[in-house]
Amino acid sequence: MDEQTKAPEQAASLGLDLGATPAEGGGYRVLARKYRPSSFEDLIGQDAMVRTISNAFESGRIPQAWILTGVRGVGKTTTARILARALNYELPDGSVKGPTIHMPVMGVQDQAIIESRHIDVLEMDAASHNSVDDVRQINDAVRYAPVSARYKVYILDEVHMLSGAAFNALLKTLEEPPPHAKFIFATTEIRKVPVTVLSRCQRFDLRRVDADLLVQHLSNIAAKEKIEVEQAALALVARAAEGSVRDSLSLFDQAIAHAAGPVRAEDVRQMLGLADRVRIVDLFESLMKGDVAAALNELRAQYDIGADPAVILSDLAEFTHFVTRVKVVPSVGEDVSLSEAERVRGRSFATQLSMRVLSRTWQMLLKGVSEVQSSGRPVAAAEMVLVRIAYAADLPTPDEVVRSLGEGGGGAAARSSGNGASASGPSATSQSFAPRFEAPRGGGGARMQVAASPRPAEDPAARVDQSQPEAPTLAIGSFEEIIALAQDKRDISMKMALERDVRLVKCEDGQLELAVLPSAPKTLVHDLQRKLSGWTGKRWIVVVSKEQGAQTMREQADARQATLEEGAQSDPLVQAVLNRFPGAKVVNVTQTAVEPAAAETGLEAAPEEDED
Repeated sequence: MDEQTKAPEQAASLGLDLGATPAEGGGYRVLARKYRPSSFEDLIGQDAMVRTISNAFESGRIPQAWILTGVRGVGKTTTARILARALNYELPDGSVKGPTIHMPVMGVQDQAIIESRHIDVLEMDAASHNSVDDVRQINDAVRYAPVSARYKVYILDEVHMLSGAAFNALLKTLEEPPPHAKFIFATTEIRKVPVTVLSRCQRFDLRRVDADLLVQHLSNIAAKEKIEVEQAALALVARAAEGSVRDSLSLFDQAIAHAAGPVRAEDVRQMLGLADRVRIVDLFESLMKGDVAAALNELRAQYDIGADPAVILSDLAEFTHFVTRVKVVPSVGEDVSLSEAERVRGRSFATQLSMRVLSRTWQMLLKGVSEVQSSGRPVAAAEMVLVRIAYAADLPTPDEVVRSLGEGGGGAAARSSGNGASASGPSATSQSFAPRFEAPRGGGGARMQVAASPRPAEDPAARVDQSQPEAPTLAIGSFEEIIALAQDKRDISMKMALERDVRLVKCEDGQLELAVLPSAPKTLVHDLQRKLSGWTGKRWIVVVSKEQGAQTMREQADARQATLEEGAQSDPLVQAVLNRFPGAKVVNVTQTAVEPAAAETGLEAAPEEDED
C-alpha cells in the first residue's frame, strides 16, 4: 500500500511530465509514450489551435463536438485526450468549478483519462467499429449521465472509416447531444468525412511541426535522458520525420539503440540508409560544374557504402529545392535543421546559379527518382539521370533562341558551335567552382555561365566559340524545297502538316506567306519559323495570309492522281481488260519516266497501269 500511496504523490510532483514516469514493473517505455503531452502547454507546433481552445474555454463558448485532422503522428489522439482532461479537470479540494485549460497538477480524473481507462471517456477505433450497431450503442449510452466526471466524452479515432449508414445514424445525436456529452473526432482523411458531419463540428487542422522545432524538442528529451547526441544527428532525424512528432521520437529511439552510445550523424545515416549530406552537396557541385566523371564516381562511392540510389537523387532534389528557396527568400538559409556546410554552400550556390538552371535540375531529378524506383538496375538508372542533367545544356534555351533569331543567324551558329564542341567531352568541363561556373557549350557539362560577382551584360548569342567558323546559310527558292528540307531533317510531322494543312500564297528566300487550314496545329506557324531559321542559318519570317492561296500539296497530288486514273480509264487496252473481267476497277496508276530508246525514236512511253 505504501508504494501505491506514493505513486499519485510522485505523479503530482512531476506535474506536466507525468508520462516520464517508468512503466509498471520497471519495463522500458518508448520515448513516444514516455514524453506524450498531457496538457496544452506540452503541445508543440500547434499554437493556433491551443489559442482558439483557450479562448473558448475562458469565455465558456465550448462546442458540442470537435474534429481534429492532420498527418500521422502530429498529435490528434493526444490532443483529444488533453481536451477530455480539460473538460473534466477538478482538484480534490473542489477549487475548480468548470472546464479549464490551466492544469498545473494532476486532477482527480486525469490519471485515468490519460491512460485511456476512464469510464466516462470512451475511446473507439472507428476502423474496427464502423457499423450502424456500434453507433447505435453510442446513441443509447449518451443519454445517461456520467458516472464520476463532469462530461461524458466520446473520442472516435479514424472517424472517416465509419460507413455511410453509421454517419447518418450519428447525425441527430451529434447535432443535439445531451448537455453532459461531448464528441471528439480524429482523422487523417478529412475529405472522406461527410459535410453533414463537418458542419456540426468545430474543425482544427493540426499542422506539421517545423524541423527546427523538432530538433529543439529532441534536444530537450536527450538532455532529460542524459544521452549524448550530435546536433547533425537530430537534424537528420527531424528531417526524416517529415513534421511528425511521434515519428521523430520513434526514429530517435531507434537511433539510440543503433548507436549503443553517443548518437552520431553517421549512425543515423547508416540506420536510415541516407547519404552523407556534405557528400550530397559535393555531388551537386560536380553536376553544376559539368564534371560528369566526378559525379559518377561520387555516386558509386556512396552506393558502395550502402546509400540507396533513389535516396541519393531525392537528397539532391531536396538540396536543389533548398538552394532555389534561398535564392528567392534568403532568410531560409538560416534553417537550423540543416548542417552548417549546407547553409553556407547553399547560399553560395543560390547567388551563382540562375533560376532556369535550378528549375531544370529539379524537374530532371523529380522524374529521375521515379525512374530509379521502377528500374531493375537502380544504380545504372541513377547514373543516367546524372548524365542527363550534366548534358542537358546541349539543347538551346528559349531565351537564347529568341536572341539568336534577333541577330539573324546567330542561333544556327551557336547550335553549330555547340555540336562541334561535343568532342571535348565531360573531362574538358572540370573547372574550379570559383569565381564562376563555365563549361563548354557542347555535350560535356551543364552549360551554366553564372557569375559569382556582377559582370557587364553580355549577349548570350555572342558567347560562341570564335575559333569555330560560322555555319553556311542555305538558300530556299520554293515551297517544295521547304518540304524536301523537312523530310531531309526527318521532321515527318512538319512535312505532313506542310503538305496537308497549308496553302501557299508566297514563297521567297527568308519569307513565307501561307493560308492556314483549320486542321493545322495551333503552333504550326511559330514552329515552322523557328525550325526554318535553325535549318537554314538565317532569319525567316512566316506570316498567315487572308488570301485563298494555291491548293495544298496533298490536293495537288490528289488532282494529278485523278487525272492519271481518268486517262487510264479511257485507254482501249484498259477498257478491254475491264470488259473482260466484270467488277474489276483501276485502284492505282503510277507514271514512269520516258525510256531513252523511246525518246530517240520519238515514241511516247505509255503510262504503267495497275489493274485489278
